[in-house]
Amino acid sequence: MLTAARLGAAALTGALLAGTAAAPALADTATPAAPSAAPSTAPASAPSADPSAAAASGSATPSGSPSTSSGVPAGLYGKGDPQYDGVWRQSLALIALQQEKVEPADAAVQWLLDQQCEDGGWPSYRAAGTPCTPATEDTNATSLAVQALTALGGHQQPVTRATDWLRAHQNPDGSWAYNPGSPGDANSTAVVLNGLLAVGLDPAGVAVDGHTGWDGLATFQLGCATPADQRGAFLYQPAAGVPAAPDTIASAQSLLAAAGGHLPVTATDRKDGPPKAPACDGAQTPGPLAHADSAEADAAWLTGRLAADGQRLLAKTPGADTATPDYNSTAWTVLGLVAAGHPAEAVEAADWLAGNAYPWAAQGKNGTDPAATATLVLTARAAKLDPYNFGGANLVQLLADSGPKPKTGPAGGDPQATRAPGSAITEPDENSGFSAGWLIGVGLLVGVGAGLLLSLNRRHKNAAPAPAPETGAETGAGTSNTGTSDTGTSDTGTSDTDADGRPEQDR
Repeated sequence: MLTAARLGAAALTGALLAGTAAAPALADTATPAAPSAAPSTAPASAPSADPSAAAASGSATPSGSPSTSSGVPAGLYGKGDPQYDGVWRQSLALIALQQEKVEPADAAVQWLLDQQCEDGGWPSYRAAGTPCTPATEDTNATSLAVQALTALGGHQQPVTRATDWLRAHQNPDGSWAYNPGSPGDANSTAVVLNGLLAVGLDPAGVAVDGHTGWDGLATFQLGCATPADQRGAFLYQPAAGVPAAPDTIASAQSLLAAAGGHLPVTATDRKDGPPKAPACDGAQTPGPLAHADSAEADAAWLTGRLAADGQRLLAKTPGADTATPDYNSTAWTVLGLVAAGHPAEAVEAADWLAGNAYPWAAQGKNGTDPAATATLVLTARAAKLDPYNFGGANLVQLLADSGPKPKTGPAGGDPQATRAPGSAITEPDENSGFSAGWLIGVGLLVGVGAGLLLSLNRRHKNAAPAPAPETGAETGAGTSNTGTSDTGTSDTGTSDTDADGRPEQDR
C-alpha cells in the first residue's frame, strides 16, 4: 500500500505532467475550515476565561506600541487574538524554528521576554504596558517560555527566575495547577516537568512536604485498581463523586514528561518490543504506579487507542454527538512515544498527521495557526520525517511566514510548498482513504502515462519494419517482458509491499 507521502507525490506529478497547477492559497490568508473541527492549540488544561483576567490582559495594544494592522503585536507569531495563548504559541514557534536552525527576529524573542513578570512567571498574554497580575500568571505559559529560552540559549537570568517561580508554586502533593493556588492537574504538572527537565532539574529533587514532581504526576495516573482498559492512562483532574476516567490530551501530554522528555524532542534508545501495560495480578496495593513503570503504561494505553481509532486519537467537543480527530493529542502522543523509546509505534500516527493535519495548521479562521504548525514541525522531526515536505507542505516556511521575518530563513525545501493546500491530505475521517483531489491527481498521472506509452508504441510501429512470420513468437515474448519489467509493475508492487512493514524513515 502506498504511503500518504507517496500518493501525494503521485498526484502532484500527474498535475505537473498535465500542465496544470492548483491556485495558490496564501499561507496567512484565512481559508475555509477543514471538514472536521480542529481542536484548540491553546493549553488543554486552561480553565474557562476569568473575567478579571481578561480585563487585566486585554488584547488591545496601547497607543505607541508597535502592532500589526489587525492589532496583534508586531513581534508575535500568528494573527489571532493572543489573549489566551500568546506566550504558548510564541514559545512553541521559537522552539520549532530554533530546532530547524532558523534564527528568529530580535522582535520575536524580545516580545516573549517582555511578557515575563517581575516575580518570574508569565501570563498567557498581557498587552504592552499592562502591569502583571499574579492571578493571571500560569504554569503552562511559564514552562513553555522556559523551554523556548533554553533552546535559544543566552537567557539564563529570565530562565532561572522562571524556574524559581515554578518551584515556589508547587502544590503540597507535588503537582502544579494552571494558575497558582488551584488544585493540580495532569496537563499542567506534565508541562511544568518538561520545563524543569529542559534546564536539567531532576523532578525527584523538586519537592514540597516530601512529595516530588514525579509524585505529583503519579496522582493522576490510573493504576491497577481501575479496569484493565484504563490502566496507564491519565485523568485530567480527580473530582469528588465523579468516577475516574482516562483523558486523551492529559494522557498524551503526560507521556512526554513521564518519559523524562521536553521540547524539542530527541530520540532515545529504542526499546525492544511494544510498550507494556502494567502487570496487575491482584497482589498490588491500590495506589499510583511507580515512576519507573509510568511511561510504559501510558504508552501502552495510547498505542491501544491509536490502533483502535485509525492511528489517530479522537475527542468529543462539548455538545457534539460524535468524536472527531484530535490533531493536538495525536501529535503529543508521537512526541511522547519517541521520547519513551518507542518510535516504531509512532510511525503510523505521524504518517496520519502528514496526510491530514494541514488544515489544522494552515486553514484556521485566522490563517496559519503558529502553535499547531510548530507542534507539527516538532512532531515531524521527532518521527524522522521531513518538516519541509510534511504531506506536501513546507511547515517550516509556513511557520516562519506567520511572524516577523527571521534573521536567517529556512534552509531547505521549496518555499512555494507552503502555499499548496497539502498535496497529501486524505479524508479527515480515514487513515488511508482517498479524497477527490487524490483521485484527480492519480487519474491525471495514469492518463498522461498511458498516453505517452501509446504514443511511443505508435511511433515504434511506424518506424520498425514488419516482423517476419517466423519471429512472431519471439516478438510476443519480448512484448511481455517489456510490459513486466519496464513498467515496473511487478517490481514496484513488491517493493511497496515490503516497505510498508518498515518505519517511514527507512522506506
